[in-house]
Amino acid sequence: GDTPGDLAVKQEDGSDDDSSPLSSLGSPGPFDIEDVPSFVNGTPQKRKRGTSTPAATTTLTETSSLKLETRTSPRKAAIKTENGSPAKIKKGKKDPAKRIIDHDSGDVTIHPPSHWEETYALVQEMRKKILAPVDTMGCESLAEETRSPRDQRFQTLIALMLSSQTRDTTTALAMTRLQTSLPPPHGFTLEGILAVDPQTLNTLIHPVGFHNNKTRYIKATAAILASDFESDIPDSVEGLISLPGVGPKMAYLCMSAAWGRDEGIGVDVHVHRITNLWGWHRTAGPEETRKVLQAWLPREKWHEINGLLVGFGQTVCLPVGRRCGECLLGTKGLCPGAVTVAQKGTVVRRKKRVKVEEEGTEGKGEVEDVVVVKEEDDG
Repeated sequence: GDTPGDLAVKQEDGSDDDSSPLSSLGSPGPFDIEDVPSFVNGTPQKRKRGTSTPAATTTLTETSSLKLETRTSPRKAAIKTENGSPAKIKKGKKDPAKRIIDHDSGDVTIHPPSHWEETYALVQEMRKKILAPVDTMGCESLAEETRSPRDQRFQTLIALMLSSQTRDTTTALAMTRLQTSLPPPHGFTLEGILAVDPQTLNTLIHPVGFHNNKTRYIKATAAILASDFESDIPDSVEGLISLPGVGPKMAYLCMSAAWGRDEGIGVDVHVHRITNLWGWHRTAGPEETRKVLQAWLPREKWHEINGLLVGFGQTVCLPVGRRCGECLLGTKGLCPGAVTVAQKGTVVRRKKRVKVEEEGTEGKGEVEDVVVVKEEDDG
């Protein structure tokens, strides 16, 4: 059979059609609704040119009031040294993990990325000073402590299913609604999910992303657990991935949080993005990143690295607008992806007196000519 490292990766179901019947639970399909980042694709609108404006000839006759201004991007906050002076941000060099083959014996040795331990320790140091949403609202902390171990495991699995493509704060809200709104005698248990009608469940989890799909997957999962797993969650990665809507990341995190067994690294978009940014490897997706990391990262760090880097990605190394000026890795020259300022933005304003000729008439007026040199990142 396949080993956990060779399990096929499910693809995300990117649709969430509000017109689809929630009660349709047949054949939910092998989809994993996780790990596809969504960004707002805003493109600047070009100013429309007036079509009725007559042609004009502009002749520069005098230039005055020359003013120079410099501007820097607000997202690159300067990090300070102990004496208060700005610290210089330096790009690190990429030195990824290497696979070394002994041609005599055929043995394969994985050499970790250079300086990875220093990088890891500095991130731990920064994270101790920053409270991230994942620290208080992460999936492994959302189950009701008053419930039985079986019910806590079930709630942890549901929290992970709700969390994909959803902020931690929203996941925590949806979990609280389930815990307080599902009626007795079962409440938020496997039996309670089996008893609730799909429309009510969908209403309770409505704030989360892909709530229609998640309603179907949760109802289908509950039925599978009752029939195939003795009303408990699977205690293996293979069993968890067999559930609708559950992929490798969820499975490994669930094994760690629910069963206390670290059988793999839970790699989401934060872990995948940040480790590639550091130059630890060059991988195409979270599942490939997981396999590469597990080849060299000490096993005792498999559980903690997800929360460590998710929180780092939520507060410092954001997907958009990285705060390199607040990151120790930048001042130490350990991050190849550090953003440094190569050229400050310069705004040149000239006030010009012009002579405008339009359709045989002459007139005088003043216009302001603005020249902007955009700020550029070094690399």
